Amino acid sequence: MKTATLVSAFVLLSHAAWAQESKPLALGATVPVATAKLKNPADGKTITIADAKGPKGTLVVFTCNNCPFARAWEQRIVELSNTYAKKGIGVLLVDANDPSVAKNDTPELIKARHQERAMAVPYVIDENQTVARAFGASVTPEAFLFDKAGKLTYHGTIDDNSKEPDKVTKHYLKDALDAVTVGKAPAVTETKSMGCGIKFKKVS
Repeated sequence: MKTATLVSAFVLLSHAAWAQESKPLALGATVPVATAKLKNPADGKTITIADAKGPKGTLVVFTCNNCPFARAWEQRIVELSNTYAKKGIGVLLVDANDPSVAKNDTPELIKARHQERAMAVPYVIDENQTVARAFGASVTPEAFLFDKAGKLTYHGTIDDNSKEPDKVTKHYLKDALDAVTVGKAPAVTETKSMGCGIKFKKVS
């Protein structure tokens, strides 16, 4: 009986620890692990969120090649990234998937996707998943937008219709970006992220 009780307690503590670890970054928080090095397959160099910081704000989007949700939103993510990078927003697209599980998320295929989609911003690899864990990111795609003061001002999904772009009625991320670029707070600061779970490596 005692053994069963101990096992149950351990399981509960494990679930509690996981829930705490995966809790997303709170609104108003500053960028965590801003100097963590992320590999950029496009040029073979490394970059940090601090390096990518823009004068008007910084957008970090956890995405990937593998997930159907990420693929459905991909064109919109790229268009927003390319457009707002020209308006003073620093942008990083981050793939945190374990490539041994998500076979389409290898450095070679990430580099190829960067070229195919004409991304004007870095599409990088969170190899040790340090950044994803620090942000509490759980799905792809998942957006975190920081204002020029480095405070999290929007967290969530891209818009309200991944499959049918012409039927989108709520442009959550675009509206947030529009607000931040003119120094205002977004009207909607948080939405539920919809997508595939990030393929985290097993922690031994």
